[in-house]
Amino acid sequence: MAPRPDMIAPAAPPLDLLPDRPRKGRGAIRNETGRFEKQSRHAIDDGWCAGDVLADDPPPLRTTVMIDSTRTIINYVKSPDVPFDRSINPYRGCEHGCIYCFARPTHAFLGLSPGLDFESRLLIKPDAARLLEAELADPKYKCDIIAMGTNTDPYQPIEREHRITRQILEVLSAHDHPVSIVTKSALIQRDLDILGPMAERGLVTVGVSVTTLDRGLARRMEPRAATPTRRLETIAALTEAGVPTAVMAAPMIPALNDMELERILEAAVAAGAKAAGYVLLRLPLEIKDLFGDWLAAHFPDRAARVLKMVRETRGGALYQAEFGTRMRGDGPYAELIAQRFDAACRKLGINAERRSAETDRRWRLDTARFRPPVRMGQQLKLL
Repeated sequence: MAPRPDMIAPAAPPLDLLPDRPRKGRGAIRNETGRFEKQSRHAIDDGWCAGDVLADDPPPLRTTVMIDSTRTIINYVKSPDVPFDRSINPYRGCEHGCIYCFARPTHAFLGLSPGLDFESRLLIKPDAARLLEAELADPKYKCDIIAMGTNTDPYQPIEREHRITRQILEVLSAHDHPVSIVTKSALIQRDLDILGPMAERGLVTVGVSVTTLDRGLARRMEPRAATPTRRLETIAALTEAGVPTAVMAAPMIPALNDMELERILEAAVAAGAKAAGYVLLRLPLEIKDLFGDWLAAHFPDRAARVLKMVRETRGGALYQAEFGTRMRGDGPYAELIAQRFDAACRKLGINAERRSAETDRRWRLDTARFRPPVRMGQQLKLL
Protein backbone atom coordinates (compact mmCIF):
# COMPACT_ATOMS: atom_id res chain seq x y z
CA MET A 1 0.00 0.00 0.00
CA ALA A 2 1.52 3.31 -1.09
CA PRO A 3 1.87 5.99 1.60
CA ARG A 4 -0.35 9.04 1.42
CA PRO A 5 1.37 12.15 -0.01
CA ASP A 6 1.11 13.93 3.34
CA MET A 7 3.05 11.06 5.00
CA ILE A 8 6.13 11.41 2.75
CA ALA A 9 8.94 13.41 4.34
CA PRO A 10 10.12 16.30 2.17
CA ALA A 11 13.48 15.81 0.50
CA ALA A 12 16.38 17.39 2.35
CA PRO A 13 17.60 20.58 0.67
CA PRO A 14 20.97 20.23 -1.03
CA LEU A 15 23.93 21.10 1.17
CA ASP A 16 25.44 24.50 0.48
CA LEU A 17 29.11 23.48 0.47
CA LEU A 18 31.64 26.18 1.22
CA PRO A 19 33.98 26.73 -1.72
CA ASP A 20 37.59 25.55 -1.49
CA ARG A 21 39.94 28.52 -1.69
CA PRO A 22 43.71 28.99 -1.53
CA ARG A 23 45.15 29.73 1.90
CA LYS A 24 48.16 31.95 2.40
CA GLY A 25 51.26 29.86 3.07
CA ARG A 26 49.60 26.56 2.13
CA GLY A 27 49.75 24.51 -1.06
CA ALA A 28 46.59 22.38 -1.11
CA ILE A 29 43.25 24.02 -1.79
CA ARG A 30 41.13 21.48 0.10
CA ASN A 31 41.27 18.90 2.85
CA GLU A 32 39.33 15.97 1.45
CA THR A 33 38.92 12.92 3.69
CA GLY A 34 41.48 10.12 3.24
CA ARG A 35 40.59 7.21 0.98
CA PHE A 36 40.42 4.66 3.81
CA GLU A 37 37.78 6.51 5.85
CA LYS A 38 34.18 5.29 5.91
CA GLN A 39 32.78 8.80 6.22
CA SER A 40 33.67 12.02 4.47
CA ARG A 41 33.76 15.51 5.98
CA HIS A 42 32.60 18.65 4.21
CA ALA A 43 32.43 22.31 5.24
CA ILE A 44 28.97 23.77 4.68
CA ASP A 45 27.29 27.15 4.97
CA ASP A 46 24.79 26.74 7.82
CA GLY A 47 23.23 30.11 7.10
CA TRP A 48 25.02 31.96 9.89
CA CYS A 49 27.89 33.18 7.71
CA ALA A 50 27.41 36.57 6.13
CA GLY A 51 28.32 36.90 2.49
CA ASP A 52 31.15 39.33 3.21
CA VAL A 53 32.73 36.75 5.57
CA LEU A 54 32.85 34.16 2.80
CA ALA A 55 34.39 36.77 0.52
CA ASP A 56 37.36 37.26 2.85
CA ASP A 57 40.50 35.16 2.71
CA PRO A 58 40.29 31.97 4.79
CA PRO A 59 41.93 32.26 8.22
CA PRO A 60 45.55 31.07 8.55
CA LEU A 61 45.97 27.35 9.19
CA ARG A 62 48.32 26.65 12.08
CA THR A 63 50.72 23.72 12.09
CA THR A 64 50.21 21.09 14.78
CA VAL A 65 52.83 18.51 15.72
CA MET A 66 52.20 15.00 17.05
CA ILE A 67 54.50 12.22 18.25
CA ASP A 68 55.04 9.22 15.99
CA SER A 69 55.49 6.11 18.12
CA THR A 70 57.47 4.20 15.49
CA ARG A 71 59.59 1.29 16.74
CA THR A 72 61.99 1.17 13.78
CA ILE A 73 63.63 3.97 11.83
CA ILE A 74 65.33 2.39 8.78
CA ASN A 75 62.84 1.75 5.99
CA TYR A 76 63.91 -0.85 3.43
CA VAL A 77 62.96 -0.14 -0.18
CA LYS A 78 62.54 -2.54 -3.11
CA SER A 79 62.28 -0.45 -6.26
CA PRO A 80 64.35 -0.55 -9.45
CA ASP A 81 63.61 3.15 -9.97
CA VAL A 82 65.78 4.42 -7.11
CA PRO A 83 69.53 3.96 -6.46
CA PHE A 84 69.18 2.94 -2.81
CA ASP A 85 67.61 0.15 -0.78
CA ARG A 86 67.00 1.92 2.54
CA SER A 87 65.86 5.30 3.80
CA ILE A 88 65.08 7.29 6.94
CA ASN A 89 62.22 9.76 7.29
CA PRO A 90 62.40 11.81 10.51
CA TYR A 91 58.95 13.31 9.87
CA ARG A 92 55.57 12.33 8.47
CA GLY A 93 53.90 15.07 6.50
CA CYS A 94 55.79 18.11 5.25
CA GLU A 95 55.25 21.75 6.06
CA HIS A 96 56.74 22.88 2.76
CA GLY A 97 53.30 22.24 1.26
CA CYS A 98 54.49 21.35 -2.26
CA ILE A 99 51.30 20.66 -4.18
CA TYR A 100 52.88 17.99 -6.37
CA CYS A 101 54.44 15.98 -3.50
CA PHE A 102 54.09 12.27 -4.22
CA ALA A 103 54.21 11.53 -0.45
CA ARG A 104 50.84 13.17 0.21
CA PRO A 105 48.81 9.92 -0.12
CA THR A 106 50.76 8.38 2.79
CA HIS A 107 48.85 10.62 5.21
CA ALA A 108 45.70 8.63 4.41
CA PHE A 109 47.24 5.65 6.25
CA LEU A 110 47.09 7.80 9.41
CA GLY A 111 43.41 8.65 8.98
CA LEU A 112 44.38 12.15 7.84
CA SER A 113 43.87 14.03 4.62
CA PRO A 114 46.57 14.12 1.91
CA GLY A 115 45.45 17.72 1.39
CA LEU A 116 45.87 20.41 4.03
CA ASP A 117 46.42 17.85 6.82
CA PHE A 118 49.59 16.63 5.10
CA GLU A 119 51.21 20.04 5.39
CA SER A 120 49.72 21.19 8.70
CA ARG A 121 49.29 18.07 10.88
CA LEU A 122 52.80 16.66 11.18
CA LEU A 123 54.29 13.72 13.05
CA ILE A 124 57.80 13.72 14.45
CA LYS A 125 60.04 10.81 15.49
CA PRO A 126 61.91 12.06 18.57
CA ASP A 127 63.46 8.62 19.23
CA ALA A 128 64.94 8.40 15.73
CA ALA A 129 68.61 8.70 16.77
CA ARG A 130 68.26 6.12 19.54
CA LEU A 131 66.44 3.69 17.24
CA LEU A 132 69.05 4.20 14.53
CA GLU A 133 71.93 3.43 16.85
CA ALA A 134 70.20 0.23 17.98
CA GLU A 135 69.56 -0.89 14.39
CA LEU A 136 73.13 -0.16 13.31
CA ALA A 137 74.35 -2.25 16.25
CA ASP A 138 72.38 -5.30 15.16
CA PRO A 139 74.89 -8.06 14.22
CA LYS A 140 72.83 -8.80 11.10
CA TYR A 141 73.03 -5.24 9.81
CA LYS A 142 75.02 -4.76 6.58
CA CYS A 143 76.12 -1.25 5.75
CA ASP A 144 74.87 0.50 2.64
CA ILE A 145 73.91 4.08 1.78
CA ILE A 146 70.95 5.46 3.74
CA ALA A 147 68.82 7.93 1.78
CA MET A 148 67.12 10.89 3.47
CA GLY A 149 64.58 13.20 1.85
CA THR A 150 63.04 10.49 -0.31
CA ASN A 151 59.54 10.93 1.13
CA THR A 152 59.35 14.16 3.13
CA ASP A 153 62.01 16.84 3.49
CA PRO A 154 64.33 16.18 6.46
CA TYR A 155 65.00 19.94 6.67
CA GLN A 156 61.40 21.17 6.63
CA PRO A 157 60.72 24.16 8.94
CA ILE A 158 59.98 22.16 12.12
CA GLU A 159 63.53 20.74 11.99
CA ARG A 160 64.73 24.10 13.33
CA GLU A 161 63.10 23.32 16.65
CA HIS A 162 63.20 19.53 16.84
CA ARG A 163 66.65 18.89 15.29
CA ILE A 164 65.89 15.22 14.60
CA THR A 165 67.74 15.21 11.28
CA ARG A 166 70.84 16.65 12.95
CA GLN A 167 70.69 13.97 15.65
CA ILE A 168 70.51 11.29 12.97
CA LEU A 169 73.53 12.77 11.18
CA GLU A 170 75.46 12.81 14.45
CA VAL A 171 74.90 9.06 14.82
CA LEU A 172 75.82 8.33 11.20
CA SER A 173 78.97 10.44 11.43
CA ALA A 174 80.05 8.86 14.72
CA HIS A 175 79.95 5.42 13.09
CA ASP A 176 81.19 6.40 9.61
CA HIS A 177 77.96 5.41 7.91
CA PRO A 178 77.29 6.87 4.42
CA VAL A 179 74.18 8.94 3.73
CA SER A 180 72.62 10.65 0.73
CA ILE A 181 70.31 13.62 1.31
CA VAL A 182 67.75 15.39 -0.90
CA THR A 183 66.28 18.70 0.25
CA LYS A 184 64.92 22.02 -0.96
CA SER A 185 65.74 23.79 2.30
CA ALA A 186 68.56 26.20 3.10
CA LEU A 187 68.49 24.86 6.66
CA ILE A 188 70.92 22.11 5.64
CA GLN A 189 73.66 24.75 5.83
CA ARG A 190 73.29 24.65 9.62
CA ASP A 191 74.78 21.14 9.59
CA LEU A 192 77.88 21.85 7.48
CA ASP A 193 79.97 21.24 10.59
CA ILE A 194 78.88 17.59 10.33
CA LEU A 195 78.49 17.25 6.55
CA GLY A 196 81.87 18.78 5.66
CA PRO A 197 83.96 16.26 7.66
CA MET A 198 81.71 13.43 6.47
CA ALA A 199 82.37 14.48 2.87
CA GLU A 200 86.12 14.36 3.50
CA ARG A 201 85.66 10.71 4.49
CA GLY A 202 83.51 9.94 1.44
CA LEU A 203 80.33 9.55 3.47
CA VAL A 204 77.80 12.03 2.09
CA THR A 205 76.26 13.46 -1.07
CA VAL A 206 73.45 16.02 -1.29
CA GLY A 207 70.86 16.76 -3.94
CA VAL A 208 69.17 20.17 -3.83
CA SER A 209 65.76 20.35 -5.50
CA VAL A 210 65.30 23.42 -7.71
CA THR A 211 61.90 23.28 -9.38
CA THR A 212 61.74 26.79 -10.81
CA LEU A 213 63.69 30.05 -10.86
CA ASP A 214 60.43 32.04 -10.78
CA ARG A 215 59.91 33.17 -7.19
CA GLY A 216 56.19 33.81 -7.77
CA LEU A 217 55.60 30.30 -9.11
CA ALA A 218 57.65 28.79 -6.29
CA ARG A 219 55.62 30.69 -3.68
CA ARG A 220 52.39 29.20 -5.05
CA MET A 221 53.72 25.72 -5.76
CA GLU A 222 56.02 25.24 -2.73
CA PRO A 223 54.74 27.89 -0.28
CA ARG A 224 56.98 27.19 2.73
CA ALA A 225 60.13 26.00 0.99
CA ALA A 226 63.23 28.12 0.47
CA THR A 227 63.16 30.57 -2.42
CA PRO A 228 64.96 29.57 -5.64
CA THR A 229 67.75 32.05 -4.85
CA ARG A 230 68.30 30.53 -1.41
CA ARG A 231 68.50 27.05 -2.92
CA LEU A 232 71.19 28.14 -5.34
CA GLU A 233 73.05 29.74 -2.42
CA THR A 234 72.75 26.42 -0.60
CA ILE A 235 74.33 24.57 -3.53
CA ALA A 236 77.20 27.06 -3.42
CA ALA A 237 77.66 26.67 0.35
CA LEU A 238 77.64 22.87 0.19
CA THR A 239 80.11 22.83 -2.68
CA GLU A 240 82.42 25.26 -0.90
CA ALA A 241 82.35 22.94 2.13
CA GLY A 242 83.48 20.06 -0.07
CA VAL A 243 80.14 18.22 -0.13
CA PRO A 244 79.42 16.59 -3.53
CA THR A 245 76.21 18.35 -4.55
CA ALA A 246 73.73 17.70 -7.37
CA VAL A 247 70.72 19.66 -8.56
CA MET A 248 67.38 17.90 -8.84
CA ALA A 249 65.11 19.57 -11.41
CA ALA A 250 62.06 17.81 -10.11
CA PRO A 251 59.32 17.64 -10.94
CA MET A 252 59.19 18.91 -14.48
CA ILE A 253 55.57 19.93 -15.17
CA PRO A 254 54.46 20.30 -18.80
CA ALA A 255 53.49 23.85 -19.78
CA LEU A 256 54.23 25.13 -16.26
CA ASN A 257 57.94 24.89 -15.47
CA ASP A 258 59.38 22.54 -18.12
CA MET A 259 60.49 25.49 -20.23
CA GLU A 260 62.92 26.37 -17.40
CA LEU A 261 64.81 23.06 -17.46
CA GLU A 262 67.96 24.35 -19.15
CA ARG A 263 68.01 27.58 -17.13
CA ILE A 264 67.70 25.66 -13.86
CA LEU A 265 70.62 23.41 -14.77
CA GLU A 266 72.76 26.37 -15.90
CA ALA A 267 72.09 28.33 -12.69
CA ALA A 268 72.78 25.30 -10.48
CA VAL A 269 76.05 24.44 -12.25
CA ALA A 270 77.13 28.08 -11.99
CA ALA A 271 76.49 27.78 -8.23
CA GLY A 272 78.67 24.68 -8.02
CA ALA A 273 76.48 21.63 -8.73
CA LYS A 274 78.51 18.78 -10.21
CA ALA A 275 75.64 16.51 -11.27
CA ALA A 276 71.94 16.71 -12.09
CA GLY A 277 68.76 14.69 -12.23
CA TYR A 278 65.13 15.26 -13.13
CA VAL A 279 61.73 13.60 -12.62
CA LEU A 280 58.60 14.11 -14.68
CA LEU A 281 55.49 15.09 -12.70
CA ARG A 282 53.82 12.14 -10.93
CA LEU A 283 50.16 12.30 -9.86
CA PRO A 284 49.29 9.11 -7.95
CA LEU A 285 46.05 8.60 -6.00
CA GLU A 286 44.71 11.78 -4.33
CA ILE A 287 47.37 14.01 -5.87
CA LYS A 288 45.53 13.97 -9.20
CA ASP A 289 42.56 15.86 -7.75
CA LEU A 290 44.63 18.05 -5.42
CA PHE A 291 46.87 19.16 -8.29
CA GLY A 292 43.87 19.73 -10.57
CA ASP A 293 42.20 21.95 -7.96
CA TRP A 294 45.43 23.88 -7.45
CA LEU A 295 45.82 24.45 -11.19
CA ALA A 296 42.22 25.66 -11.53
CA ALA A 297 42.71 28.11 -8.65
CA HIS A 298 46.11 29.52 -9.61
CA PHE A 299 46.39 28.97 -13.39
CA PRO A 300 42.86 28.69 -14.79
CA ASP A 301 44.04 29.86 -18.21
CA ARG A 302 46.30 26.84 -18.72
CA ALA A 303 44.93 24.16 -16.37
CA ALA A 304 43.32 22.10 -19.13
CA ARG A 305 46.46 22.30 -21.28
CA VAL A 306 48.75 21.19 -18.44
CA LEU A 307 46.60 18.14 -17.64
CA LYS A 308 46.28 17.26 -21.33
CA MET A 309 50.06 17.26 -21.72
CA VAL A 310 50.49 15.20 -18.53
CA ARG A 311 48.16 12.58 -20.04
CA GLU A 312 50.31 12.56 -23.18
CA THR A 313 53.26 11.43 -21.04
CA ARG A 314 51.25 8.75 -19.19
CA GLY A 315 49.51 6.78 -21.94
CA GLY A 316 46.33 8.86 -21.76
CA ALA A 317 46.06 8.68 -17.96
CA LEU A 318 47.22 11.15 -15.31
CA TYR A 319 49.46 8.51 -13.75
CA GLN A 320 50.98 5.12 -14.47
CA ALA A 321 52.67 3.26 -11.63
CA GLU A 322 54.80 0.85 -13.63
CA PHE A 323 58.47 0.65 -12.65
CA GLY A 324 60.77 2.01 -15.31
CA THR A 325 58.37 4.67 -16.62
CA ARG A 326 56.77 6.29 -13.57
CA MET A 327 59.71 8.68 -13.03
CA ARG A 328 60.25 9.66 -16.68
CA GLY A 329 56.92 8.97 -18.40
CA ASP A 330 56.64 7.83 -22.01
CA GLY A 331 55.57 9.12 -25.39
CA PRO A 332 57.04 11.86 -27.62
CA TYR A 333 56.82 14.67 -25.08
CA ALA A 334 58.51 12.68 -22.31
CA GLU A 335 61.23 11.68 -24.76
CA LEU A 336 61.74 15.33 -25.73
CA ILE A 337 62.26 16.27 -22.06
CA ALA A 338 64.82 13.45 -21.71
CA GLN A 339 66.68 14.62 -24.82
CA ARG A 340 66.72 18.24 -23.63
CA PHE A 341 68.05 17.16 -20.23
CA ASP A 342 70.82 15.03 -21.75
CA ALA A 343 71.80 17.79 -24.20
CA ALA A 344 71.96 20.39 -21.42
CA CYS A 345 74.10 18.12 -19.25
CA ARG A 346 76.54 17.51 -22.11
CA LYS A 347 76.78 21.24 -22.78
CA LEU A 348 77.41 21.97 -19.10
CA GLY A 349 79.88 19.12 -18.69
CA ILE A 350 78.05 17.30 -15.90
CA ASN A 351 76.83 13.73 -15.26
CA ALA A 352 79.04 12.09 -17.89
CA GLU A 353 82.07 12.88 -15.74
CA ARG A 354 80.68 10.64 -13.01
CA ARG A 355 82.09 7.76 -15.04
CA SER A 356 85.64 9.00 -14.68
CA ALA A 357 87.81 7.45 -11.98
CA GLU A 358 88.47 10.75 -10.20
CA THR A 359 84.87 11.89 -9.85
CA ASP A 360 83.43 8.41 -9.42
CA ARG A 361 85.13 8.22 -6.04
CA ARG A 362 83.31 11.37 -4.91
CA TRP A 363 79.86 9.98 -5.68
CA ARG A 364 80.31 6.31 -4.75
CA LEU A 365 80.23 6.60 -1.00
CA ASP A 366 82.48 4.56 1.27
CA THR A 367 80.77 1.69 3.09
CA ALA A 368 84.02 0.06 4.27
CA ARG A 369 84.60 2.64 7.02
CA PHE A 370 81.44 1.67 8.93
CA ARG A 371 81.98 0.90 12.63
CA PRO A 372 78.89 -0.57 14.33
CA PRO A 373 77.92 0.89 17.70
CA VAL A 374 79.06 -1.21 20.66
CA ARG A 375 76.16 -3.17 22.10
CA MET A 376 75.69 -3.47 25.86
CA GLY A 377 77.64 -6.46 27.09
CA GLN A 378 79.62 -6.79 23.83
CA GLN A 379 83.31 -7.54 24.17
CA LEU A 380 85.49 -4.76 22.76
CA LYS A 381 87.86 -5.59 19.92
CA LEU A 382 91.61 -5.45 20.49
CA LEU A 383 93.40 -2.85 18.37
